[in-house]
Amino acid sequence: MNAASGRLAATRHPRAGNEPRSVGTVPRFLYSGVVAASDSGPIVVVGAGAAGLMAAIFAAGGSRRVVVLERTRDGGRKILISGGGRCNVLPSQLDESRFVTDSSPNTMRKMIRAWPLAEQRAFFEGELGIELALEPESGKLFPASNRAREVRDALLRAAADRGVEMRFGCTVTALSRDAEGWSIESLEAEPLRASAVILATGGLSVPNTGSDGRGLRIAAALGHACNPTYAALTPLTQDPARYRDLAGVSCTATLVAGKTSARGGFLFTHRGFSGPAVLDLSHVATRDRGNIHVQWSQLSREQWEEMLRPQRAGLAGVLRRQVPSRLADALIHDAGVAPDTTLADLRGSERRAILDALLRWRLPWTGHEGYRKAEVTGGGIDLGEVEPRTMQSRRCPGLFLCGEMLDAFGPIGGYNFLWAWATGRAAGLGAKA
Repeated sequence: MNAASGRLAATRHPRAGNEPRSVGTVPRFLYSGVVAASDSGPIVVVGAGAAGLMAAIFAAGGSRRVVVLERTRDGGRKILISGGGRCNVLPSQLDESRFVTDSSPNTMRKMIRAWPLAEQRAFFEGELGIELALEPESGKLFPASNRAREVRDALLRAAADRGVEMRFGCTVTALSRDAEGWSIESLEAEPLRASAVILATGGLSVPNTGSDGRGLRIAAALGHACNPTYAALTPLTQDPARYRDLAGVSCTATLVAGKTSARGGFLFTHRGFSGPAVLDLSHVATRDRGNIHVQWSQLSREQWEEMLRPQRAGLAGVLRRQVPSRLADALIHDAGVAPDTTLADLRGSERRAILDALLRWRLPWTGHEGYRKAEVTGGGIDLGEVEPRTMQSRRCPGLFLCGEMLDAFGPIGGYNFLWAWATGRAAGLGAKA
């Protein structure tokens, strides 16, 4: 990604955020064919989301059974709602610097590189038989069918074809280890013995899909360091909603927060602000409480000064050529300039105010939508707690951690699925070895 399109730095951010929240409503246990563990004990995957399903697929095929315990009745619910129901499977190109972590960026890069983008794409298209289509304007790869269910179902089918046993409606509450292996406790069944456990329970985002932070608490109870969590890739709000009348207005804009920037779609909502560019920088608000400024077009200051030179043309007409009409009128109002002012009548102070509104408009957010609408969770289990090649815990041999519960996230555009696929595969192979 070039400088014009912006970067999200993969650096440490020590500020505290929100801690994992309390457990929500537990679904009814739906699996009726509970099977006792074999003498050697199965590999148990806790969570049937993107990372968990990938982990199960790659853990299967060895000498041990693979059992997946999933809290919901069907699994993969975040896959189903992603991309507006289309599922942005992968980015077409990868910029590692756009990931954000409070852990070691070097460790994070090792995890990403364990399964390169080209190989991931080949797996989905070759092994799973899902044709991926490029959306040129965004650089995202979607299933050609534009159906997220195709992706979820293909993963479930691949797991079943490899002999993975799925147990839905099973809420894991605790893990413990003794000389013979792991014991997994749940709300709905007797403890299950396992030779290895893969935790892939997700974070705190979109809790109605089954993510409630339970896995983070289990990992923390086993001694793992958990960096403060916070909502990431979430819409920002304004109270009172001063720009409610602009709801539905969208454009392409560049957002800047310190040395971090993002360029993409910007959308005014009834409650505040959304769109890819806003989501990509929302962690600046949810965690750092920092200021975000907006540049409404790609024109430089010099180009705008040339367009605003004294002439008979009206100010509003000139601005409307570059930004949506309602937005142009709002910027003129914010600058304290009369709407019918011509460029010839524009005073120096008014000209400077207009330029500031066009090039460095301070985003007036006061809050955010939180985990309810966050696409991912920021923070989580410190990456230093796991071995980057196998995802095995450095504290608990036989325990593997992957996916959103780990301390890393990327921008909109398939980055977070790429992270889930890569870390899930590594955990599955690590547990199988």
